[in-house]
Amino acid sequence: MKYAKVVQGRFLERPNRFVAHVEIEGQTEKCHVKNTGRCRELLVPGRKVWLEKSDNPNRRTAWDLIAVNKEGNMINMDSQAPNKAVREWLENGSLFPDAACIRPEYRYGSSRIDFYAETKGKQSQKILIEVKGVTLEEDGIARFPDAPTERGIKHMLELEQALQEGYQSYLFFVIQMKGIQWFEPNDLTHPQFGETLRRVEKSGVKVLAYDCRVTEREMTIDMPVEVRL
Repeated sequence: MKYAKVVQGRFLERPNRFVAHVEIEGQTEKCHVKNTGRCRELLVPGRKVWLEKSDNPNRRTAWDLIAVNKEGNMINMDSQAPNKAVREWLENGSLFPDAACIRPEYRYGSSRIDFYAETKGKQSQKILIEVKGVTLEEDGIARFPDAPTERGIKHMLELEQALQEGYQSYLFFVIQMKGIQWFEPNDLTHPQFGETLRRVEKSGVKVLAYDCRVTEREMTIDMPVEVRL
């Protein structure tokens, strides 16, 4: 997935989870942060960041903060980017070459699962795919979540339930950077998430992690990353 009008800036501060103050061409601008996670290890004063200009002239903030350079590693931190990148990847046949259809925002139970896919032929399969974007990295290890997420647990339980109804269920962790050795749940921040992830994986939910090629204007799914549970 690609961005259009992108500029480089210097991060100054984040007064709340939705807003950042960024210096762009010598001027301090109020920008929208497209990631409500904590991102404390990313948004450090003085770091280079990249921003996309909004096409909506009526918005209070003209810019969206989409990426940051962390110690030489480009990290996309747009929470909408993983779903867009996964959709492109799925539509290219990367995971299911025989997919007959791919539908986003599929209602299942009391949630909207990110993607529904269905394969062709007499032995067609119904598939649910939930996507989680990962921006937390420490010493080459990617972890999720960076803040407690009851919603994430709910999604995993519904993927587990779907197995009983004949679906294949996938949990897809999109690591929004390169340079990762492996992925693991962030047990320190949210122990219940890690416990639930291990349980649903044993029950048959397939857990995938892929890294991404990231530039200031683009993010694309790249290579599988080892999952350590």
